[in-house]
Amino acid sequence: MRRGEIIEKMKITSISSNGKAVGRKNNLVIFVNQGAPGDIIDVKIIGREKKFLIGSPIFFYEKSSDRTEPFCEHFGVCGGCKWQHLNYSAQLKFKSQHAKENLRKISKMELPEAEPIMGSAETEHYRNKLEYTFSNNRWLNQEEIQTEELINKNALGFHIPRMFDKILDINQCHLQPNPSNEIRLALKKFANAKDFTFYDIRKQQGLLRNLIIRTTTTQETMVIVQFGEDNEKKIKKVMQFLTEQFPKLSSLLYLVNLKKNETIYDQNILTYSGNNFIIEKMGNLLFKIGPKSFFQTNPKQAYELYKKIEVFADLTGGELVFDLYSGTGTIANFLAKSCLKVIGIDSVPEAVEDAHFNSRLNQIDNTEFYAGDMKDMLSGSFIKTHGRPDLVITDPPRMGMHQNVIKALNQLKPKRIIYVSCNPATQARDMELMSEYYEVIKTQLVDMFPHTQHIENIVLLNLK
Repeated sequence: MRRGEIIEKMKITSISSNGKAVGRKNNLVIFVNQGAPGDIIDVKIIGREKKFLIGSPIFFYEKSSDRTEPFCEHFGVCGGCKWQHLNYSAQLKFKSQHAKENLRKISKMELPEAEPIMGSAETEHYRNKLEYTFSNNRWLNQEEIQTEELINKNALGFHIPRMFDKILDINQCHLQPNPSNEIRLALKKFANAKDFTFYDIRKQQGLLRNLIIRTTTTQETMVIVQFGEDNEKKIKKVMQFLTEQFPKLSSLLYLVNLKKNETIYDQNILTYSGNNFIIEKMGNLLFKIGPKSFFQTNPKQAYELYKKIEVFADLTGGELVFDLYSGTGTIANFLAKSCLKVIGIDSVPEAVEDAHFNSRLNQIDNTEFYAGDMKDMLSGSFIKTHGRPDLVITDPPRMGMHQNVIKALNQLKPKRIIYVSCNPATQARDMELMSEYYEVIKTQLVDMFPHTQHIENIVLLNLK
């Protein structure tokens, strides 16, 4: 079939692991944007890959009972919150099905009956961090494309999926609590009024490049402005505006980034006003979050996640615990009160510094944190110095653990491993590599990301 052709009265039968609805016609698989199992629709073909077609619904004969009305004006164009058209109970059902299937098929391990999935109490305004991009080439709708009038093409928002140079201008985002929307809108209005240039990703030029807003449940806010030009006078005007307009900001930071990508981890971040960190609270613990710190983006649900990890850990007070990919030390400090010692390892030196700070902040004296590449840190000399762990907590990035880390764990043979993952597929892959030595005792799905296909999973592994 070709782009533009119509498939009539196709039934949506499932949701794929990539979040798209799935239908079939004449042995062809069609991924349908914004579809739901049970829909009967006419579909217009809008793209093609090697093994499947991509379609968009143009007419509904029947609508799925799993459907609900999307709450965001940007739904369907913005790349985020792609499951807004599904009611939350359906989202949890599909996430649970996909995660269990991945664990069963990929790990090839015998699995116990899973605990019921833990849904998020908040499904809007749950994120504590958003990153917006400035662009002089915003996404235009059909009406704007057809007009002959001169249009302001500046945008401050999110990337259009699969288009590196197109930014959707965001009016209101429902992911992060205020003052996130107010800051973004005010800064965009100010920049347009001053005729400051928005970044041109193709030409690699422009004053305003990126905006990061971090918030906490303790009502602290961090703003990081990334500039693409080293223009001291204009930078000062932008920062002064934010200071005057939002005097309660806890942390106002900026950087000048002249390289091709927007990552800030190799950049010098300067403090314009306030602190160079904000403080989050979980239970009785306080945590410092710096501009480069990784911290769970759904803090209230992260607290529930950590409480479940604590239950799985079942510590008695005498254990040595290793916390791999420890970040700012949230899990390590959360468990420290219940064990002999926790040793955290992370690749980001700034995160390790924050982890030390967080232990001191909470008067915890039985934690140690080290910076380094995980696959290099779990060496014989490190174990000889610090001891063999009774329990290992590992919470790696989406790509999972390096094979050398898994090999080191198989050689260490801790009695128990708690594997926390935001990608059950790579988690299952790693579990298969540990299956010779470990068996699965418990699993727990935790939804950290409502309205997306993503899910967090906790697995408790015991040494055979």
